[in-house]
Amino acid sequence: MKISRKPVSSEQDDTLLLVATLPAELQAVLHKLQLDQLLEVVMDLGRVPEARLPDQVVRLSERAVSQEDLNHVSALVGEFGVDNRAGIERTLHRISCIRNRKGLIVGFTLRVGRAVFGSIELLRDLIETGQSILILGRPGVGKTTKLREMARILADDLHKRVIIIDTSNEIAGDGDIPHPGIGGARRMQVPRPERQHAVMIEAVENHMPEVIVIDEIGSEAEAMAARTIAERGVQLIGTAHGNALENLIKNPTLSDLVGGIQVVTLSDEEARRRRTTKTVSERRAPPTFEIVVEMTDRNELIVHRDTAAAVDAILRGFVSPGEHREQSANGQIHVREKELQPPPSPVVPESPPPREGPLRIYPYALSRDLLERVIRSMHVEARSVGSPEQADVVMALRSRSDDQRLKRMIEGGAQLHFIKRNTANEMRRVIEKISYLIEGAAEDEAAELVAEIEEAIGKVMREGIEVSLEPQTSSVRRMQHRIISGYGFLAQSIGREPDRHLVIQPSLQE
Repeated sequence: MKISRKPVSSEQDDTLLLVATLPAELQAVLHKLQLDQLLEVVMDLGRVPEARLPDQVVRLSERAVSQEDLNHVSALVGEFGVDNRAGIERTLHRISCIRNRKGLIVGFTLRVGRAVFGSIELLRDLIETGQSILILGRPGVGKTTKLREMARILADDLHKRVIIIDTSNEIAGDGDIPHPGIGGARRMQVPRPERQHAVMIEAVENHMPEVIVIDEIGSEAEAMAARTIAERGVQLIGTAHGNALENLIKNPTLSDLVGGIQVVTLSDEEARRRRTTKTVSERRAPPTFEIVVEMTDRNELIVHRDTAAAVDAILRGFVSPGEHREQSANGQIHVREKELQPPPSPVVPESPPPREGPLRIYPYALSRDLLERVIRSMHVEARSVGSPEQADVVMALRSRSDDQRLKRMIEGGAQLHFIKRNTANEMRRVIEKISYLIEGAAEDEAAELVAEIEEAIGKVMREGIEVSLEPQTSSVRRMQHRIISGYGFLAQSIGREPDRHLVIQPSLQE
C-alpha cells in the first residue's frame, strides 16, 4: 500500500510521514526523540537500525534489521528510479536504497527533507542582481535547501518565470505535484540522471524561463548545457561538486563553469611585459556563473562577486578576494571584505623541542602530494610522514579543530598547526612560520617577517618595481631567500652589516 498524504500544517507533520514508513517497533522509539532534530534513519540488513541527529546517533533497536523490515519500508515509499532514490509524495524526504549484486535491496537511508523559509537572507541581494550564481560546499551543508528557497523568492517575490530541473525530486519533492516550498516556480523532472543536460536545454527551448535552477552539476555535458543557457540570457542558479572555487578550477570536468583553464606559452617579449614565466595558466573564456558562493556552514559563506577576477587571482598564486558573510543566531548578518593578499597565518603553538633531521609534517585529512610539492618548492628541510606518531608537526584544517583524534595527537606530543583550506598557499605560510620558529625567532617576530614578505611581493606584482625588505641577520636573510624563491621571485642581498637587506626583483625566475 502507499501512504496517503493528509493535510499538513507543519514541518513536524512531514517528518511523521517519513516515520510512518518504518516498522512499528522503530516508530515507537522515534516518537520519544526530538523529531524536529532528526536528520536520517539508516537501516542495513543484519545490522541494528540507527537514527542520526546533529549531535548524536541513537540505536533504535537491539534487533538487527531483517528482510521483512526492508520489504515493509519498500512497500510504503514511492518507486525507486535508476538512481536508487525514492520519496513520499509531496514531501521533500529522500529514501535511498542499497542493492546487492543481484539487485535486491539490502539497506535504506531515509533522509528527512525540510523546507526552511527565510534561509537565504545572506544571499538575497545577490539573487536580485539577475546574475547567475553557483553554490559550492560539502554534502549536507544546506545547498539544496538554499536552492529551493531561492526558487521560491525569485518566483513569488520577484515575479520571474522560474523552472527547476529536478533530477532526483530532491528540490521539489516526490510525486507529480511539487512541494509548496518552491512557491510559484515550475518543476521539470528528469527521467534518468544522464538526461539532466538534455532537460536543461529542453526547458529553455520549450518553456521560456527567465531563471533555471539546477542541483548538482556534475558532468561535462551539464557544464556545456549551463554555458548554452547562460549565453541565451537566462539566469542560472545552481550547485556543483567541490568545497571551494580553487577545487573547481582544478576539476577538468567542471572548470568550464568558471571560464575553463588553458596553458599558454608566451613569447619572450610578452613574458617580459607581463613579468612572468613563458608558460602560464590562464582563464579560457568568460565564466558561466558571474558569482560563486562557497558555503562553509549553513549560516556562513564566502561570496566571490566577480568570478572572472577571482579565478584570475588564483591563477596568479593569490588567495581570491571575496566577502565573508555570517548570520548570527539572532538573525543579524555580518559582512567582512577579504583582502586580495593572503590572510594572516594561523596561530602557531610554542616552538617544538630540539630535534635532529628534517621537520616531519603529518597532513591530517589534507593532500600529502600537495604538501610534498610545497616543501620541494620552498627548499626547506622538511618532509611529509604517513602517521602522526612519526610527526613533529600535524597540519589540519581549522574546521576540524574539535576532532577528538586531533586532540589525542596533541597529547602524544605533536605540535598542531591549523590552515583554513587545503591549498598550497595555506600550507606554505604555515611552513614559513614553523621554519622561523625553528631558527629561534619569537612567534610575533615570525608573523611580522612573513607579513612583510607577502606585502612586498604583492607590491612587486602590482607595480612592477623593486621592493626592499628591512635589514636582518644572515640566518633570517637565508630564510627570506627560500620563501621568496617559493613564490617564484628573485631577491638580491645588498648593503653592509648591520644594514644588509634583501631587494625583491620584479622579474620572476625562469
